[in-house]
Amino acid sequence: MEAAVPARAQGYVACVALLAVLCVLPLHATRTPWWALALLAALYAACEHAVRRRFGGTFYPVLLAGAFLLPPAAAALVPLPAALLAHVEHRPVLPRRVWRAAQPVLAVWAAAQVHWALGGRDAVVAHAFPYALVPAGAAVLAFCVVLTALDGGVLVAAERVPARRAWRGLLSRSLAPVAVHGLAGLMMAVLWRSRYGPVSALLVLLPMCVSCWVFAQYHRERAAHQATIRALVQAVDIKDGYTRGHSERVGRASVLIARELGLDDERVEVLRFAGILHDVGKLGVPTRLLRKDGPLTPEERRIIELHPEYGHEMVRGISFLGEARAAILHHHERLDGSGYPYGLAGGQIPECARVVAVADAFDAMTSTRSYSRARPVEAAVRELERCAGTHFDPRMVTALVRALRRHGWHPAVTADDAPHTVPAQQRAAGRRSGAHR
Repeated sequence: MEAAVPARAQGYVACVALLAVLCVLPLHATRTPWWALALLAALYAACEHAVRRRFGGTFYPVLLAGAFLLPPAAAALVPLPAALLAHVEHRPVLPRRVWRAAQPVLAVWAAAQVHWALGGRDAVVAHAFPYALVPAGAAVLAFCVVLTALDGGVLVAAERVPARRAWRGLLSRSLAPVAVHGLAGLMMAVLWRSRYGPVSALLVLLPMCVSCWVFAQYHRERAAHQATIRALVQAVDIKDGYTRGHSERVGRASVLIARELGLDDERVEVLRFAGILHDVGKLGVPTRLLRKDGPLTPEERRIIELHPEYGHEMVRGISFLGEARAAILHHHERLDGSGYPYGLAGGQIPECARVVAVADAFDAMTSTRSYSRARPVEAAVRELERCAGTHFDPRMVTALVRALRRHGWHPAVTADDAPHTVPAQQRAAGRRSGAHR
């Protein structure tokens, strides 16, 4: 959610909270082992605090063990202490705290209902394997479905994400990790019901903590890659002062296009990196050429046109960039084959490169540079539409136009964007040397 929670999002959270209360109301009619509920709630609160602080993310095994061990109304209470005591970073605090409490309550209640309806409780007590896996698997699926349904709903309510995109990919991404947590929760429940008692169930948490540590190490490595990327971009910005901030804005525009095209979140992230790094090869171009105000000679232009190949070589070893490397290499190719470095045409140009090409050209036209003043967004859009089908992929241009109509364009002012008049001589030189380099 954003810092200010919209009224319709507050209404959505209130409805979810009411449903959570209704799920817990039958608690008085159940035969609940209160000591087990208290132990699981305390254990979950401790694990959640430790995992969030040390590794990030959420720790579900204890929640799912509660769903496998307790009646649904009681199991729904397991996440409450952790949610109510957790630190909330953004204001207003109340709706965020209510959301964090109500969402897992509903998910655990649904998982417990499915598990008990399919005879999971008896299978756990009897240690009936592999039959116990069926109700447990169904419970995990119900848990994921409820979580993703609520997450998609809050995206629609709070962030105005179109309904056709709000739930896309949420369930598929959550199933695998939650299934692993569910298996650990089932092991906890079986050991809990064994002759060794609840203490033995705690042993399951040790390998899960190791797994969390490994996962955290992966994310730290990814963060290190991102820091390297940031350093490369800053180096380009320092070297080519007139395009300072350009890389970040191209990354932002690439994300707008990718989301409008309906690409999954993983590809959207890759395209953001592609946009940010598209000009990293300029580190291999002499600074005097990047800062030259006058027209470029044919030889100088050939040198500058090597920057996509330089950039591709620089990022070749960053494996998680994936197709972003192709975008860096081919973002100056044109649909009619007149681009560089290889003169690819039409479908030969990778999709990611066609996205970045439109984002790059759009920001180049709407930013003040050494040889041209910024054009209004409307004028830049008209130019992109005029060149669609020859220079740019019409589908990417249309996606950007739709995204701009929906979200607008409010880029940060670049370092040399202070309002001033660019001399006519420089503007003419810029036109002779190309719309953007």
